[in-house]
Formats: sequence, structure tokens, C-alpha cells
Amino acid sequence: MAYGSQAPDNEDRQMTICSVSTRAFTDQRPGTSGLRQRVVVFQQRHYLENFIQSVFDVLKATRSDTLVLGGDGRFYNAYAIQVILKMAAANEIGHVLIGRGGLLSTPAVSYVIRKYKAIGGIILSASHNPGGPDGDFGVKVNIDNGGPAPVSLTEAIYARSQEIAGYRILDAADLPLDRLGEQRAGGTTVEVIDPVADYAALMEQIFDFDRIRALLTSGHFRMRFDAMHAVTGPYAHEILERRLGAPADTVGRGEPRPDFGGEPPDPNLVHAHDLVAVMNGSDAPDFGAACDGDGDRNMILGPGLFITPSDSVAILVANADEVPHYRRRLAGVARSMPTSRALDRVARVLGIPCHETPTGWKYFGNLFDAGLITLCGEESFGTGSDHIREKDGLWAVLFWLAILAARGESIAAIVREHWHTYGRDFYTRHDYEGLDRIAVQCALKDLRRRRGRLLGRSVHGRRLQRMEDFQYTDPVDRTTSVGHGLQLEFDDGARLVLRLSGTGTVGTTLRLYLECHERDPAKVGADSQHALRGLIQTADELVGIHARFGRTGPSVIT
Repeated sequence: MAYGSQAPDNEDRQMTICSVSTRAFTDQRPGTSGLRQRVVVFQQRHYLENFIQSVFDVLKATRSDTLVLGGDGRFYNAYAIQVILKMAAANEIGHVLIGRGGLLSTPAVSYVIRKYKAIGGIILSASHNPGGPDGDFGVKVNIDNGGPAPVSLTEAIYARSQEIAGYRILDAADLPLDRLGEQRAGGTTVEVIDPVADYAALMEQIFDFDRIRALLTSGHFRMRFDAMHAVTGPYAHEILERRLGAPADTVGRGEPRPDFGGEPPDPNLVHAHDLVAVMNGSDAPDFGAACDGDGDRNMILGPGLFITPSDSVAILVANADEVPHYRRRLAGVARSMPTSRALDRVARVLGIPCHETPTGWKYFGNLFDAGLITLCGEESFGTGSDHIREKDGLWAVLFWLAILAARGESIAAIVREHWHTYGRDFYTRHDYEGLDRIAVQCALKDLRRRRGRLLGRSVHGRRLQRMEDFQYTDPVDRTTSVGHGLQLEFDDGARLVLRLSGTGTVGTTLRLYLECHERDPAKVGADSQHALRGLIQTADELVGIHARFGRTGPSVIT
């Protein structure tokens, strides 16, 4: 049944709204991507319900409003979705759009919110974090522009969660979510929609599917897509294989599983190891890609070639004219602060602004809504444009395919040409996971305390010129935020960034970002870890990560 049609004239089942007394939980402050906790934390009695009631109390949705609901299919999604539907009915929300089987990728949620003018959405995902009973779960709130809730809203939700004394829920049987159409839950219309259809239609509007189809069916081009047993599988099967004609075995691990097949659905060189092995093999496909748990992140590979997310967004922008949808309409671009400055170099040549924001996709939202940017990206495998208000993994894959189809060159040739034109920003991120938060904070505090003694000092041949905490003033609403990472810059243009990750649920992850620019065409093809080895030694001497934490190396290198 199409959106907006009348509910069937069947008699509603007998249902009762229950008011349940509860107590507040102190750990329900959302981070950069919503509230993420271990599954066992969400399984505490009233824990999920408290947070959802806090969301509904702050959103103040009414009978005339539509809410979008979906998730990445991870463990606990099926239970949580039924709870949220019953609470939506008890809180008199008029209309809920939900993906069949409870599935909706984060980019699809953003688009569905915008297309159907919903008040917002709830996304059940912990993104790239592990799934399963011993894994992680998350709840993220998006607003009516399709983007993540701003800090003002998440803080209001947290404040409400600290004073909550009860929640409302419908006493009713679970709704079947395996068939399309409308159902009733109390006075609420619950509409099950095809999770892929709207998103796939949007991609056909943006990209020249005929040209991409000609590439994928030419017999001279092979690609491999790793869906990581996550939500992007159904989208990739439909778009890449059925609509674009790629061979039926193009999409690997395409069936969503509650535990993602036992691997974290994180598209990086560690967790997408099977794809990496294929792309580094003797008979590698021409193009490889992977997306994460909820479909908003992407990794791009060529034969024997890993393209950093920083380089990826810079190359997409440099080649945006190859996609008619973006041709000659780049208002500006943006990147998160830890992302390499490769994008800045392209923006200068194109004569467009390049904005630098804190980590967190919500910071791009105001820039999009004000028309200040058209494309953006971040080093944590996120790329996007003004077509929605979330990063979009499969969109980025299609953008790369569009460029490959238009230019008729290999991915390696396109990357080499880019480095020769703009130079190469050698870049890497070292993650040290599971550290004690207080110990990490003390290490960073000590580094700041030594700032005066370190400035001007030469370390491994580099002189430290600047050490500052990044703060950001939004050019649209003029709000200022601080505490987004410590930047260290050297006399040769090299840069270190240190920040704590807000996406983990166990211990603390210290992220160290290292970057230096190389203009010499004879040197741009070097291995990044080899090219950055001196800067890595400099970072260890300044911060003392190995000495302080007893680590022989990072947990993950990207």
C-alpha cells in the first residue's frame, strides 16, 4: 500500500496503554552517533524504554506527524523495534514508516525522512561496532532534515532521561513486519515499506546507470563488493546486480545477520580481510569496495591499492564534473578536522571554499542546509553530498563507478594522476583500543602542560610550530564547540592529531592521525607507513604511547 493511503477499515484489536514506573539510568548521554552500549546494558529492565520515552518527550510528535524507524538488523533490533512501535502508539504518534523486516540503512532513513517530510527518525544501529549477544547496540535520533540530531537535542534527551519516572507502552501483540502495507497499533498507522526502493530510485536520479551498466557488463571490468553481512547487502544486490547488471557473485556476504557473521562490520583493512586478500591477489578484480553495518561508511580498493578515505573524497571532488548531477554546481566542500588536507588542495584549484569541522556528521548538516557545501567527507570512511544529510557508503561506491565509466581508465591510473597533479598527503590513523580513559586523559593533559617547552623544539628532524586544541564556530548559527582534538603542526607541514573516539563501548580508544605532504612525483607512490615512519617516531616520543600504556603497536592501522 502506498504511503499516504488510508488504513484498512478493519476493527482494531483490543489494546491497552500501560504506564510503567521506572527509575533513571545515569549512562544515557548520547555521543556523536547516538546512544551506544553493550547489548547487555540495553537488556537491563526499562533501559531501552527509558531512553525511547525520553526521545518521544523531547520530539513532541503528534497524531499529524510521521516517524521513520529502521535498523541494520543486528542482534536486539527485532525486539527493540517492537518495543518502539508499541511506545510510539502509546505516545500518540500518528504514522510510523518502517522498513520491511525492520531493515533500513542509515542513508535510506535520511532520504525517507526528507521525501515523506517526517518529523525525524530512529535508527537502531551501532554502525561498525560488533554485533551479536556479546556485541554492541545503539539508538540514534535523526531530525526532520534527515540528519543526526544536533547536540542541543541530544542534550535535551539526556536531561529528560535523568528525570524520567515512567514510560508509556501499548499492551499488544507484536506486529508482523515481513509484508508491505499498513497496520494499526492503537491509533497509530504502522506502514511497512520496501527498504530499498526509494533509495535505489534516488541513486538512479543522481548517476547515469546506463553508462555504469555498460562498464559492468562489458566483460572487461570486474568488481567485488563486500556487504559484511550487514544492511547494505539487499541494497547492493538490487542496485549493483539487478539494476546495473553486475554478475550475480559480485556482492559477497550479502545476507544481513544479527552477528554480522562473527566479524565487526567495519570496512577497513583489518575487518574486511577477505576482500583485501582478493584485491591484493594475482587475479584481482578491477575495483573493490565495502560498506559497514548501517551502510553509511565505505572502503575503496584497487588491485593492490588501498585508497584512504581522505584521498577518496578529494578524488571524487576533483572528478565531480564526470557526474552530470554535480557538474559545475559545487558550492563548497568540507572535511572533518582529523581528515587529511588533500581535499583543501583540490578546493583551492577549483576556487571553492573548504570548511573544516569537528568529527561527527551532524556538523555538516548546517553547511548543507545553508547551501554552503555540496560534497564532504571524513577520514573514518564517510563520504556524502547534499542528496541526504548522512554519509552514504553505496553512493560513494556508485560515484567511483561513475568516474571509472566516464574516464575509461583504471583506478590506479586515476589515483596516480591525482597525486601527480596535487601531490600526495601521506596519511594514516593508528587506533589504540581498550585503554583506560583516565590514563589517556592524563597523558593528553601532560602533553598540553609541556606545550611551552615543546614549541620550537626539534624532534626527529621536525620542529614543532603549533600545538592547539581544535575549536569550531559554526558559520551558520555561530555556535562554538571545543574539545575536539589536539593538533600538533611542524615546520615542514607535517601534522599530528590526537583525539578520543566516541564510538566504542569498552574502554577508551585513542586515535592518532599522522599526515605529511609530498610533491615529488618520484616519491608519491611510496608505502604510507614507510613514508610516515619518522613522524610515527616523533609522535611516540612526544606522547609516550608505548611507554605509558605498554602497547607494542596500534590495535588497528588504516
